[in-house]
Amino acid sequence: MSAITTKAIRIDEVGPPEVMKYVDVTLGDPGPGEVLVQQKACGLNYIDIYFRSGYYPQPLPGGIGMEASGIVEKVGDGVQHVKVGDRVAYAGRPTGAYAQARIMPADIVVKLPEAISFETGAGMMLQGLTVQYLLNDTYKVQKGDTVLFHAIAGGVGLIALQWLKAIGATVIGTVGSEDKAALAKSFGCDHVILYREEDFVKRVKEITNGKGVPVAYDAVGKDTFMKTLDCVSPRGMAVTFGNASGSIPPLDLSLLSSKGSLKVTRPTLMTYALNRSLLEPMSVDLFDRVIKGQIKIEIKQKYALADAVQAHRDLEGRKTTGTTILIP
Repeated sequence: MSAITTKAIRIDEVGPPEVMKYVDVTLGDPGPGEVLVQQKACGLNYIDIYFRSGYYPQPLPGGIGMEASGIVEKVGDGVQHVKVGDRVAYAGRPTGAYAQARIMPADIVVKLPEAISFETGAGMMLQGLTVQYLLNDTYKVQKGDTVLFHAIAGGVGLIALQWLKAIGATVIGTVGSEDKAALAKSFGCDHVILYREEDFVKRVKEITNGKGVPVAYDAVGKDTFMKTLDCVSPRGMAVTFGNASGSIPPLDLSLLSSKGSLKVTRPTLMTYALNRSLLEPMSVDLFDRVIKGQIKIEIKQKYALADAVQAHRDLEGRKTTGTTILIP
């Protein structure tokens, strides 16, 4: 057995960004079904804040981070789909992606095409796969649909916007500032609503001639969700897939009948990409759209891995747009 020493971000307790520590970690050889990945870039996502703050529980002390890209350095017994030297990317549990290198389950690792850079690969997996299942599986968006998508200028939002336009949908997006509105418009958002200044329910009804939308995607949570329900047309669906403003209060299900027999779902990537038979076609779809240029991954911020604390401060302070990565 050989051992290497590498750098990683670890947390011993939950709390503010400062609980994250940049420390030395010793790695051995990968076990059966595992790979050792030398990482080239790591993705930063809002879910990382949920784990760091304790909103999502995990064993402590532990790692943090859900996605990265790199090169396979070693493979354990039984690993067939990747080999030493392969370019790879991944998104999913276990946490621990904020690292120069890590040993991890091979099941969630996919080959990264040569046409996609490591930085793009690290910044697109969690958000891109999330958009893939939201628009193809949670609700199958069709050409001609009008869709409401909150936080359209964020990392998930910009990918979703481009994907929706490639499908042929009309996109109503909400943003929190004029700068973010301009960014969304530059990516082709059909209708941009400044939700802090405008009543987005009223605007959605105006845009749709009173009908509402067949599907609304909401990762903001507490501050928007009840109003989001009012934007959905009868028998439509509200998809809540994040809680940036806090948890949604308990929902009285009879409201769904009074608002028009609505459907509500709370999906996660972990269940939609539960095994390789699900993950592989999702990844192929995502990579194909990126390579064709239908989706451009906008890496707007880069931080050194050692500066993860500042990266989290900026993300929580809503100072970021598009995609953010950490460089080990």
